[in-house]
Amino acid sequence: MCGIAGIYGNPDSDAVRAMIEAMRHRGPDDRGLYADDTAVLSQARLAIIDTSAGGHQPMATDNGLVQIVYNGEIYNFESKRQLLELKGYTFNTASDTEVVLKLYEEYGEEFFSHLRGIFALAIYDKRGGPGREKLLLGRDQFGIKPLLYSKVGEGIVFASELKGLLASGKISRRIDPQALQQLLSLGSIYQPKTLVEGVLALPSAHYLRVDQNGFHLKRYWSYGLDRISGLRQLPYQEQVAAFADALKESVKLQMIADVPVGAFLSGGVDSSLIVALMAREAGGHIKTYSVGFEEGAGAIDESHEAADIARLLETDHTRVVVTADDMLANFSRFVGGLDQPSVDGLNSYFVSQAAATGVTVSLSGTGGDELFLGYPWFAGVKNNLGNGGDIQRSRVERLLSRFSIANGRNPGSATGVVDPYAFREAFGRQYHCFGPSVGHSLLSRQLQRHVKQRSFAEDLEACDELSEAGLLDRSSVMCLNGYTRNQLLRDIDACSMTHSLEVRVPFLDTAIADFAFSLPVESKINITDRTLDPSASYSESGVKKIVCDVARRYLPNDFFDARAKRGFALPYADWMRGPLAEILEDTISATSVEKAGLFDPAAVARVNAEFHAGQRPWSHPWLLMITELWRRQVLAA
Repeated sequence: MCGIAGIYGNPDSDAVRAMIEAMRHRGPDDRGLYADDTAVLSQARLAIIDTSAGGHQPMATDNGLVQIVYNGEIYNFESKRQLLELKGYTFNTASDTEVVLKLYEEYGEEFFSHLRGIFALAIYDKRGGPGREKLLLGRDQFGIKPLLYSKVGEGIVFASELKGLLASGKISRRIDPQALQQLLSLGSIYQPKTLVEGVLALPSAHYLRVDQNGFHLKRYWSYGLDRISGLRQLPYQEQVAAFADALKESVKLQMIADVPVGAFLSGGVDSSLIVALMAREAGGHIKTYSVGFEEGAGAIDESHEAADIARLLETDHTRVVVTADDMLANFSRFVGGLDQPSVDGLNSYFVSQAAATGVTVSLSGTGGDELFLGYPWFAGVKNNLGNGGDIQRSRVERLLSRFSIANGRNPGSATGVVDPYAFREAFGRQYHCFGPSVGHSLLSRQLQRHVKQRSFAEDLEACDELSEAGLLDRSSVMCLNGYTRNQLLRDIDACSMTHSLEVRVPFLDTAIADFAFSLPVESKINITDRTLDPSASYSESGVKKIVCDVARRYLPNDFFDARAKRGFALPYADWMRGPLAEILEDTISATSVEKAGLFDPAAVARVNAEFHAGQRPWSHPWLLMITELWRRQVLAA
């Protein structure tokens, strides 16, 4: 895992060195730089596979005409290496980077379809001769590893983090007002936008080619239904057995490393199952980590349950209790670590800090809820918008009429398909922060004049990738492409890499995604009268049915029957009324807001007053506070 940076066209080695220095936390083990008259590439390395000097980057082909800088891990690199050796390729290192490079030599731009892993990479190819060089930027299928870029003249500057791009001195430090409105509405900024004007996130599952003919963006992977032929028709117990095998393989592949590997253990079924499979694969103790905290109103702490699971699975477990003093001591580093403001991330920061003391790689259960319908509100989608893939028109019309009529749209066609605009509007209300209207009203008067208020449907259009699927599979992909990719994964990457820790996510694997979308909905969720009840156990709620039935092989029955699925929440509200009160008041005071020019002082004052009166959730003032602190620490630095 690493930080990468570079410039193509008008190369500037000093600028690239400054970019890598700004991201030194991503790669404390090694630095490297390649430069010629067309491009500069650099990397800060966190050595995971082949920790020797053989893994040094930038790495070149034997003839020196192709250079790569690469952030990530390719889990199938050993099998791909064997195939390449059969084709006559020889290898000088044991690194997965060299396998990626030679896959590109063999398959050209089609090589992305051979990669199973997490990655962001840049390949500089000058085999065409002077004037015919090209740069490829590529990103993994789920958006687990970040890659940002900006066009500069006829060229491009790119980096793993926004902080890296800003350090180049070639990027404006102006806020993108449309992105700021989206941040307020949804709680995070959705790709390809970033909070800085002119800077884009390379979309997941895409690559960008830059050459003498310009910029060309191409998609190489997408979600799809029934890619595992016949799985949907198998008896359920055979589906369970097949899923157990698929997840075992994913966990086994993601444990490959030449450094210590551990796991985050929250106490929920996803992380508990991952740890159980890791323990079986390792044949002994593994290190696990969870975060607890001092008691507080609105706090949810599952770390005691995590400790119980750790004892059952005989892991070497560390439970870190976060106090208010710990939070204050780390708060500035946390804000600076966030590469863009977000409504969350602090829990990822502290569990990563704990894990980094004992391991270099940690596995996480992230993605299980989204792929296998673990959020109880998925049942609300099914109950309110239809039944599986069969739309109940009268119920849809009742629910969506306030959206569709207001926008002159028909909520359902003659074939019973929900209108895309209406569907996305309804989905947006499942998970958001301020929402479009309040988000727009919070902008300063000056910014409001330059920004059109966008609806949920407009902001979520790019997320609605599987529109031909039934409502729950469609909603699953909406969640993966929205909240998961743009908030959860981005926060995990930024906060873990602040501590030089690599996080891997076995559920977010192309083989697992293809499996999930080849299953009938009934194999993933069994909706009952208690599904939406926050006190229901896993068995009573019916969520993540197939995940739970695989986990029953490793965990006792009372795990599923006697404990509620509760989630995780730090005591943010208590902190903002207590130890963070002075920081909150400073950042959102009328003087500070007026000086920054991002928000409307009166609107911000109302949010603050309503929060202290118990009429607004903690997330509203928190996001305003974090955005201003981020502006001061990252953008204005």
